[in-house]
Amino acid sequence: MKFTEMKLHAMNAVKAYFKRNWKKEDMMNSQEIPLHAYKCLKKVYLTLFCALLSSTVGSFLHLIWEAGGFFTVLISAASILCLYFTPAMKVKKRVLFLMIAAYSLGASFGLFTEYHFGIDQGFVFSFLGGTTIGFGTFWFGAMLTRQRIDLYIGCLLHSYAFMYLWFVTASDIFGGHTTRWMIKVLAVLALYMGYFVIYSQEILYNARYGDVNFVNCTFTVFFHLPAIVVHAARVYLVAESEHYRQN
Repeated sequence: MKFTEMKLHAMNAVKAYFKRNWKKEDMMNSQEIPLHAYKCLKKVYLTLFCALLSSTVGSFLHLIWEAGGFFTVLISAASILCLYFTPAMKVKKRVLFLMIAAYSLGASFGLFTEYHFGIDQGFVFSFLGGTTIGFGTFWFGAMLTRQRIDLYIGCLLHSYAFMYLWFVTASDIFGGHTTRWMIKVLAVLALYMGYFVIYSQEILYNARYGDVNFVNCTFTVFFHLPAIVVHAARVYLVAESEHYRQN
């Protein structure tokens, strides 16, 4: 009986996750962002940028001091659980747990990629650094304009350029990333940023009906990052194997 109830609850959760109230017209809306929704969007962008910056710092400390380990994995899991069970009205405490989880995950990514793919920490740091720069571009762009077209198109183009420059610089510092690898990783990040634009439209849609829980929105975007890192690691391995095969 309990198993049936758990299965039903899981199915309802999946249905609720994929159920959205917005329509195509809402996603294609290019009007100026209303002031209340604009403030909500800036909160999400700033919190996401800070979370990714914390993750990048954790990755950098693991690179130079090997700060990551079993302890950081436990800390990240505990922080996520605390974030989940902390009431929504305790915003500062939830933001703190989010930043701790982001830092711990950043310090722990390298352990996973090195164990499963044999990829060093320099790759993880350069990838997280590029992602942080991309979302930082969106946050800075949101400070300058409320026009959706200018915000999305301008930030997408600038973020691609800044991320490419970062990968070129990181390649000189941490070892050679092939051009093919950089193109494939930028393509993955381009899809991720495209998803982020669509999710931004959903945030603006939800903001029409009241305040948006910016911590939950940030965690939703950030939680997709581990899958992106793993896919980028696979792309890196494929590119390296093709490079060695040609030589």
